[in-house]
Amino acid sequence: LHNKGRLLRNKDVQKKNYRQEKKRVAKELFSALKDPSVVIMSNWLKIRGTLKSWTKLWCVLKPGILLIYKTPGSDHWVGTILLNACKLIERPSKKDGFCFKLYHPLDKSIWAMKGPKGESVGSITQPLPSNYLIFRAASESDGRCWMDALELALSCSSLSKMTAKSGRDGDLSGSSESSHILQLLQSSLNQISHGHLFNDANSDKSEREAHEDSDNGANENGGRLTEESDMDQSDDVCLQATVFVEEAHEEMGEAGEASQVETVSEENKGLIWTLLKQLRPGMDLSKVVLPTFILEPRSFLDKLSDYYYHADLLSQAVMEESPYSRMKQVLRWYLSGFYKKPKGLKKPYNPILGEMFRCCWLHPQTDSCTFYIAEQVSHHPPVSAFYISNRKDGFCITGSILAKSKFYGNSLSAILDGKARLLFLTRDEEYIITMPYAHCKGILYGTMTLELGGKITIECEKTQCYTELEYKLKPFLGSSCNVNQISGKIRLGEDVLATVDGHWDSKVHLTEKRTGQQEVLWYPGPDIRRQRLKRQVVQVDQQEAFESERLWQHVTRAINDKDQMRATQEKFVLEEAQRQEARERAERPWNPRLFTFNSDTNEWHYKYPNTEAWDPEHCLLQFEKDGVIQTKEKSQRQRSSFAYSQNWAAQQKVSPTGS
Repeated sequence: LHNKGRLLRNKDVQKKNYRQEKKRVAKELFSALKDPSVVIMSNWLKIRGTLKSWTKLWCVLKPGILLIYKTPGSDHWVGTILLNACKLIERPSKKDGFCFKLYHPLDKSIWAMKGPKGESVGSITQPLPSNYLIFRAASESDGRCWMDALELALSCSSLSKMTAKSGRDGDLSGSSESSHILQLLQSSLNQISHGHLFNDANSDKSEREAHEDSDNGANENGGRLTEESDMDQSDDVCLQATVFVEEAHEEMGEAGEASQVETVSEENKGLIWTLLKQLRPGMDLSKVVLPTFILEPRSFLDKLSDYYYHADLLSQAVMEESPYSRMKQVLRWYLSGFYKKPKGLKKPYNPILGEMFRCCWLHPQTDSCTFYIAEQVSHHPPVSAFYISNRKDGFCITGSILAKSKFYGNSLSAILDGKARLLFLTRDEEYIITMPYAHCKGILYGTMTLELGGKITIECEKTQCYTELEYKLKPFLGSSCNVNQISGKIRLGEDVLATVDGHWDSKVHLTEKRTGQQEVLWYPGPDIRRQRLKRQVVQVDQQEAFESERLWQHVTRAINDKDQMRATQEKFVLEEAQRQEARERAERPWNPRLFTFNSDTNEWHYKYPNTEAWDPEHCLLQFEKDGVIQTKEKSQRQRSSFAYSQNWAAQQKVSPTGS
């Protein structure tokens, strides 16, 4: 019994030591990661992507990890390599410079799942391999310096794996060698790297490298292959494909009625009365200049993109086997576009003629991207055209919206007249979709409240599957449970397959007509909100003059600063410039840049559509440049356009082996 008790005590001590050591190692690694002074080495290196093209990236070596950024600052994180899983070898090359390779000996992922600041999605760059990386330094001396630094960092990583067995009875003093490793690394590297580091952070020159590395095969004549795909395209990325970055902030209103109600201040009531004196019941408000306090600080073209934060639901819909299952999934996606609401009663900017907005969403599950392009193609009447494409996942959407507003005395309605056409490429199915209207009441008396109303339809002619949904306005004597109600049916021909009811910003239930079984069709709770795809946008300083965010930036800044006077002035400048341009254009018709009008169908169509089904044998990936969505073909050499891709490190969360 005595021996058994001592054995149990020893096990308890070992467990305690294990937990303490685990905490110590985690704390040490976290400290090294967060402390900007703990840097073994940092500089530019070229990294070869999966397309065998080279991109220049900023590499920061810390004990146990290698951080990769697009720029020397820490704002554009690309990925983090865990060195404790890596082996390091020199790699022969017939080109100038020095190559080395970090790889996992068992072909597993070398990437961390998150960045140093908790980032889950890195900056966009060319696709990078999951289980290895090939680096190129500018010279042999620089490369040797990196090799030495990496070997020290690798040894530091292995030292961090010390177990509590090195001490006695829980004494962790045996790890003192590890506590001095950072000073050792830094002092050693100061001696090694002196005079060898290259710094061309401001260089924009693109170097074309004539030959492939030593793993290239020979051609039929026995000579080496010369591939344009092996060019250094670090600059071509910016020149040939739009560079998108993850949106910094997304504003989300509260669920329920709270964010749809607003109490107007006395000052603003005066502005409303002044405005109402100019109006008559039934009047169209499209030409009325609205006060800035009711404006949501973004363009209507931007707001139309709210429907694609859950575009992965469409990726899933394409894969469903039955028409009914596909329709249910399409309806889920449709409902996902409504729960994002501004804080209070706000109306987005009326887009300027020729204004454009573009963005995209990365799909980690399918390693694809959904691109969104919108343009204001007409001002009187105000028409916004849009095109969405994700060929790899098998869907695209095209449509146009004529925004009309009607004044009714104590209320007004914003009517979205138009339709969207959703096409499933592999099934040749088209779903025609309409929109509800927005209704604002309580303008003269009562509480100002915004609701959605009207009947919408989602119809697929090929399958005869059809959804009708009614957005219900709150009755005059209704309670809060009557707010945002919807009800509808899913039909197959004349047969009702299911009924739908609930609240469009909360739970929506679907009841099977045949079995009576009920399920939650849609519920935008915390879990769903966390699953929102991250929207990627173009940085303002890289946007064209007529892109929405740049065009309205001064108005937006003034509204965010709560300076309504300045916002009104900035808005007037834009509107006056538009009027002046219209006068100069006189009778000449406006020709939109990205869309064309079909007089037969009375619809606007994107000029550069591609509705062919994705062929993985020939299609590499999609990208966008200057509003034109294109596909990179595998059969073409990389001579004209380079493509964007989601940072590979972020994809490892879904596919640890990169498959």
